[in-house]
Amino acid sequence: MIEKNENGFHYFQFPHMAEHAGVVHGLFTRKGGFSEGPYQGLNMGTGTGDSDDAVGRNKDALCGYMGSEHLVYLRQVHGKDVLCWDGDAAEDATVAEADAVITDRPGALLMIKTADCQAVLLFDPVKKVVANIHSGWRGSVANIIGRTLSVMTERYGSDPADVLAGVGPSLGPCCAEFVNFERELPEAFWAFGDRRRHFDFWGISRDQLEKEGVAAGNIQVSGLCTACPDNKDLFFSYRRDKLTGRLANVIGLKDLKR
Repeated sequence: MIEKNENGFHYFQFPHMAEHAGVVHGLFTRKGGFSEGPYQGLNMGTGTGDSDDAVGRNKDALCGYMGSEHLVYLRQVHGKDVLCWDGDAAEDATVAEADAVITDRPGALLMIKTADCQAVLLFDPVKKVVANIHSGWRGSVANIIGRTLSVMTERYGSDPADVLAGVGPSLGPCCAEFVNFERELPEAFWAFGDRRRHFDFWGISRDQLEKEGVAAGNIQVSGLCTACPDNKDLFFSYRRDKLTGRLANVIGLKDLKR
């Protein structure tokens, strides 16, 4: 992973995406920002108990740093709906109820908010399409990754073999305990568990990506666990702290005509 710490922002990037001039992305930590208390830092989550003013200032600061005036974000509900955003980047984005968003329009940032769930970023450098996916354990069970790639293929003509994929900081196998896994997880997932009833959802996402045709060499996993106590200064974690903020994971197409 590429780590950056500049202008009050601390974030990570996937090396295979960072080498492409046509895409911008960042997996932001909680450092920086204007929120206080349990939301200390760059909290993007409204409805968490943080002040709307602080969250708004955080969003404005992030957009300014990333060079875009517009965030396209979702009302995430742990479902399986995929939004195709075709709006003009000169217009304000509308919040919709969905858990994945795709666009081929440059100039806007697609944001997924997380606090242990995975943000799975996709970039098709051939068709110039990006997607951002919210995949918690329910999203993994619903295979929202597969659904998003299917929409990219059907609507935008993407070939999964061309797609670059990245799994952001999220609950790692070190902390992903599922006591009731036999009731919550399909039997196909059980091979990714251990005797402690901890599950490797990074491995599950990699498996789902590969089954849709994404090349193994095009998949990068951050390997950063949000719930580990040693990472408390870096990441919000609902499993660890309950009352907490939400991290920003963003991707967008650059407007190279500017």
